[in-house]
Parts: sequence; structure tokens; C-alpha cells
Amino acid sequence: MAAEPTQDTLPEAEARKTHRAERYFLEGPKSRSADAMTVFRIFSEFIRGFRHLHFVGPCVTVFGSARFKEDHPYYHLAREVGAALSNLGFTVMTGGGPGIMEAANRGAKDAGGASIGCNIVLPFEQKPNPYLDKMVEFRYFFIRKVMLIKYSYAFIVMPGGVGTMDELFEALTLIQTRKILDFPVVLMGRAYYQPMLDYLEMMVRERTISEADLKLVMLTDSVEEAMAHIEQHAVEKFKLKRVPKPMLVLGEK
Repeated sequence: MAAEPTQDTLPEAEARKTHRAERYFLEGPKSRSADAMTVFRIFSEFIRGFRHLHFVGPCVTVFGSARFKEDHPYYHLAREVGAALSNLGFTVMTGGGPGIMEAANRGAKDAGGASIGCNIVLPFEQKPNPYLDKMVEFRYFFIRKVMLIKYSYAFIVMPGGVGTMDELFEALTLIQTRKILDFPVVLMGRAYYQPMLDYLEMMVRERTISEADLKLVMLTDSVEEAMAHIEQHAVEKFKLKRVPKPMLVLGEK
């Protein structure tokens, strides 16, 4: 099923323009009026995200690289993960792009589940995939990350690059500092993530993190093991919240 975007996907030229505007914003102090307009755009984007994602139900967010093609083993694994999460009763949420994100959304659709994408406007690489029931497009990375975390009871981290690492450690930092509850974080791909866990163990020895922090993540290659972990530490521990009903008087649906 094709995505139903909340706004038209920005063409490439407009994406480049947006990218330049963000770089301008991050290049230091601007005029009061320019900063005020930026604050308004940020506020508007938050409100739009909240409105469109309020009724998606309990989610699990799947992070991973946009660069894996359909014939890659990690793509197949992510598709299995998406289907398994749907069978547990979760809405599958991703960054909405290609690669691992597409595979997880596709798996959710395979299983008849709900599939959500929070897409980021970039001048390259990131285009929404065709397996989304709902797609919300964001200009700002930090707003997108809030949405990917806000609605989720668990996080599955497939192999990925710098962006995936950013999302993983954002979630771990929020859990470690108790800004969010200790929702389960599952790393899928032993060969890929074992060196990172070895590095985290070195950090424990150097006392830059505590040993308890290592217990925040689970490493596995097994979809069944990952689902059992999520069922125990998300479904049973926190329970699934009742999905709020839309109010037609507010134009919600």
C-alpha cells in the first residue's frame, strides 16, 4: 500500500533549500526575527507530528541503515522483525526511508499490521518507502528523533551507520538518565554489534559507564528471542495502553 503523506513529499530542489536553511540556522546567532521564525517552524513541526501520531497505538521503533538492498540478509531479517512485531500487536515505526526501514515496514504490511514512517527531508538518499500506512515528514532531525522515541515501548536496532548509532545512543541515554522508562533495546546482529559491546565493556572497566548500563541492551540474531524479550519487558511489564479515540470535532481521524 502506498504511503499517505501528511504533506506532499518535498521535491529534491526544495529538500536542498531546506537543508541550506538548517545549515544557516546552525551557523551561529541570527537576527531576532530570523530566530523567531525558526522557533515558530519548530513549534509547528512538533504540533503536526503530535497530531498525526497520536492515534497510531503502541509502537516499536526499528532503526537501521538506509543502504541495504532487498537481496541483503539484513533486509530479510528486518522484514521478519516487522512481521513478528505486528503479530505481537505493535505498530511498527521506522524512519520511513529505504533499506532496513523499508524492510521493517514491509514486514508489518506482510503480517497485516500497522506501518508508520517518520521521514526526514534530505537532499539525497532518504526517500519514503512504499509500505507505509501513514508518513509524517520532518525537516529537523531532533524533532524526528523525539517522535521515533515518544510513541514506542521498545527499540530494535538493526545494523546501520552513524545515524543509527545516534538513534541507539539517544535512546540509551534517555533510559540511563531516567528521562524515559527502561524500555527494552534489542540489537539485532551479533557479528555486527559484538565489537561495540566489547567497547562498552571497556567503558565499564574505565568507569565511564556502570555495569548496570550494559543490561539495558540485548544482543541476538534470533527474531523469536527478540520477541520474547520484548513481550516480557514491554508487553507484560508496562502493559499496552488503550489507543485514544480520535475526536472528529478537532478534525482528527
